[in-house]
Amino acid sequence: MTKTYAVTGVASGIGAKLAQRLKSAGHRVVGFDLHETRENVDVFIPLDLNDDTSISAAARQVPSKLDGLCNNAGLPPRTGLEAEILQVNFLGTRALTQAMLPHFNTGASIVNMASRAGHGWSENVDQIKRLGQLTRASQLPQFIATEGIDATRCYNLSKEVMILWTIAETEAMVKRGFRINSLSPGGIATGILGDFQKAFGARMAKNVARAGRPGAPEEIAEIAAFLLSPVSNWIKGADIAIDGGMGAFNQSDAMGLESLRLTGGPNP
Repeated sequence: MTKTYAVTGVASGIGAKLAQRLKSAGHRVVGFDLHETRENVDVFIPLDLNDDTSISAAARQVPSKLDGLCNNAGLPPRTGLEAEILQVNFLGTRALTQAMLPHFNTGASIVNMASRAGHGWSENVDQIKRLGQLTRASQLPQFIATEGIDATRCYNLSKEVMILWTIAETEAMVKRGFRINSLSPGGIATGILGDFQKAFGARMAKNVARAGRPGAPEEIAEIAAFLLSPVSNWIKGADIAIDGGMGAFNQSDAMGLESLRLTGGPNP
C-alpha cells in the first residue's frame, strides 16, 4: 500500500538515499531541505531549521496527510556554528515535529536521526535537561557561554538530547496513535565525514579501522525506511545503533570482556 512520508535533509546524504529507497518501494515523499532538489520527491518544501518563520511556513505547506516523518537534517561539529548546531539539530527539529503533528495519520512513525556521538547521554542528563528547557534560538548563545561548550560538545549534546527527547515523547506519542524512535549511525561516508574526522580524530579513525570501513548512507536509509514502515510497529521509544559494531568494540574494551569470547578465533 502506498504511504506518504516526509524527510528532512532530503537533498543529500542519508536523506537523499532514504527518499530514493521510499520512492523505489512505491511511496510518496514530501522532501524538506535548505537546498532545493527534485530528485526522488513528489513535493519539495524549502526548510531552514535555523529560522522559526521558515519552520512554521514549511509545516503549513504540507499538502496531504503523512504516514511518517524522518528528522534527518542536521549540522556537523564545525567551529563557529555552535548555536546553529543546537538549533538545527534539536530546537528546530523539535519545533518542526510539533508543527507537523496535525498532518499525521493514525499509526504514523517519527524517526529521529541521532548519532553514536550521543551515546554518552547517561553522563550528561542534567545538561541535556537544561538544553531541553530552551525554546528559542536567541537563548542559545547564553546557554553555550554558561555551559562553556565548543562545537564538538554542542554536536554531541544535540545528539544526546535527540535520544532522550525520543524516550521522553514515547508514551505521549503512543496515546496520540503515533510512535517515535531514534537511529544512531556511526562513521558514515557522506559529504560531511571530514567534519567528524576532524572533530573526533584518532578515536574515530581507530573505530572505523576496527569496523573495516565507514558505513554507507544507503545502509542507514534501509533501517530508517524499516522504522517508518508499519512492519516495525511494535518498536517504540528505541534507539538503534547502526555503527558497524563500533559501540560494541568500545564496550567490550571498557568492561574487559575478553574471557567471554569464543576460543580459537582470530585475535584483533
